[in-house]
Amino acid sequence: MDTTHAHPTIRRQVYIHLEPTAWTRRGLSLINRFICGLIVVSAALAIIETEPEISRAYRRMFLLMEWLAAAVFAVEYAARLWVCVENPKYGEGWRGRLRYVVSPLALVDLVALLPVLMLVGGTETMLLRTFRLLRIVRVARLGRFSRAAQRIVDAVRSRRYELGVSVCTAIFLLIVSSTLLYLVEGDVQPKAFGSIPRSMWWSIVTLTTVGYGDVFPITPLGRILAAITAIMGIGLIAMPTGILAAAFSEAIRQQERDNERQDSDPR
Repeated sequence: MDTTHAHPTIRRQVYIHLEPTAWTRRGLSLINRFICGLIVVSAALAIIETEPEISRAYRRMFLLMEWLAAAVFAVEYAARLWVCVENPKYGEGWRGRLRYVVSPLALVDLVALLPVLMLVGGTETMLLRTFRLLRIVRVARLGRFSRAAQRIVDAVRSRRYELGVSVCTAIFLLIVSSTLLYLVEGDVQPKAFGSIPRSMWWSIVTLTTVGYGDVFPITPLGRILAAITAIMGIGLIAMPTGILAAAFSEAIRQQERDNERQDSDPR
């Protein structure tokens, strides 16, 4: 009697626990929760280690934690390489594993391990420290564990037309406001508004409502135009914000519906 489906192989079981899309229960598997936590801790240590005083005082601790994390990530990478053939998009055999190795997520995993390999030389150079900061790339791997993140990406993609209109509107307002301030303020403040490209710095700061205050119009007409530009900037920021808020809300509702279906599934 065929018991393949009744009793999955060890490789299949490991694949189900490592691959979020194969995990049928709600949330993440215990293994992936541990990996997510380790990614966050490892990235946090990489950030804290850039502080010289802390790095010198706890150098051995940072090095030990790095080696421990690297060992776990190396085992995880080997396990994913072993079970990747369970995914139909990669296929069986060495060709399937080769397709996995060159996939974006696998390349991020590999890059995250490179800093530890650089430590074998034992020299602490600027180039080495730069490579060690690549540990922060591990945070990017968190995206693979979140189905909700994919929902948000899909929702934003569905609003690409509206977002495109917002971008075109922003470019139009940027050019118009820069041109008007160039015509009005160019002769008075040539260093700040002597050309349209120079005026664009002021327009960007104003339209985004940042308002550094390093450049500003001084003529009455220039100030009137600046007030109008500032008001338009408020609407310009609100437009994509509303679009993205609607997209995120839709993504959250879809995720909740999927969770309800999973909870009601007798399997």
